[in-house]
Amino acid sequence: MEISDLKIMSANVRKDIIKMLALAGTGHPGGSLSSVELLVSLYFKHMKFNPEDTNDQNRDYFILSKGHVCPVLYAVLAQLKCFNSDELCTLRRTGSKLQGHPAKDKKLPGIEVSTGSLGYGLSIGAGIAVGMRQAGKSNRVYVLMGDGEQQEGSVWEAAMSSAHYKLDNLCAIVDNNGLQIDGATKDIMNVEPLADKYKAFGWSVIEIDGHNLEAIDKAYLQFKTEKGKPTAIIAKTVKGKGVSYMENVAEWHGKIPSKELVEKALTEINESLK
Repeated sequence: MEISDLKIMSANVRKDIIKMLALAGTGHPGGSLSSVELLVSLYFKHMKFNPEDTNDQNRDYFILSKGHVCPVLYAVLAQLKCFNSDELCTLRRTGSKLQGHPAKDKKLPGIEVSTGSLGYGLSIGAGIAVGMRQAGKSNRVYVLMGDGEQQEGSVWEAAMSSAHYKLDNLCAIVDNNGLQIDGATKDIMNVEPLADKYKAFGWSVIEIDGHNLEAIDKAYLQFKTEKGKPTAIIAKTVKGKGVSYMENVAEWHGKIPSKELVEKALTEINESLK
């Protein structure tokens, strides 16, 4: 896809996120919306991924470590036609394949592992990356984490071992929107300077605007050329991006808009393409 196509797709994914969360009456809009461009660029342009065979042995792997923002992943997979988009209406319902956190046992195409408890995705990704290397395969592994998630000690154990084993087939993407459920990350438990920390652990670090599709494109391309070390993409984002009343407001971490606010959000997203 061209950048212009990715912008349209990002808007479509945002609308799907708002609609499915409104129907569910529960979920996490803020971090889902801040991750949109990162996932749209990855899935529609950079990742080896076959929607018709999501278990293709030659695929790249994506791990959604911040599992609570699964609406963005579900929306992307639906746009790729991994499953019927009508299933988006079943988000968080009993028996649905689209649970409130990704559930591998529900057999939703495109879900690699069950996630939810923060801090484990990078370790899982590192393990897959090691396995691919031992098997002599060129598969790459991408892990999306939140900035609040960087408060977990397990993240840094994985960061240390990934650099030690020179996992240049591993890319950690940090959705650095500055907010978590209780407020500003810097006030809860400051994780900055993130870039310096990853560099100190032996990673290649790329800092970008996480909503600039051109910058995201260049970052993923740079990762693919990196040799001898894993890559961390620190993406500065806006929580609730694309919906004015949600942007940079911590309470929209896990709050659902009213019917009137849903219409306002959809209108704003549509107008953003004009």
